[in-house]
This record gives sequence, structure tokens and C-alpha cells, in this order.
Amino acid sequence: MEGLRKREDVLADFINKGRSIRGWAIANELDPSVVHGVLNGRLKGRIGEAHKAAVKLGLKHGEIV
Repeated sequence: MEGLRKREDVLADFINKGRSIRGWAIANELDPSVVHGVLNGRLKGRIGEAHKAAVKLGLKHGEIV
């Protein structure tokens, strides 16, 4: 398994690539407000769409079902 990323690293990656969080969320079929919530620590990414976002962002290991 690959190592997990930190929220700060994910945010820096968005900035370095000039990509918006909203654009990434829509491209990955996720609600932009959920992705923002996961990245700012408001949502822990334990269940539902927050879990999907955390896994796709590389913040946690998990399975998307």
C-alpha cells in the first residue's frame, strides 16, 4: 500500500497544479462542499461521501463500495 498524504500536501498539490478543489470534486463525481469539508478538517472522512473523498484524495486507506 502507498503511504497516506497529509491535508496540507493535498492542498499544496492543488495549488501547484493550478487546479480548483471544486473542479476536482466535480470531475470525481463528489460534492465540492464535502471535499472542502474533508480538506479543512470539518469532516473526518469516516462514512459516506466524505469517506469516498478521503480515499480518492489519498488521505486514508479504504475501499469505495
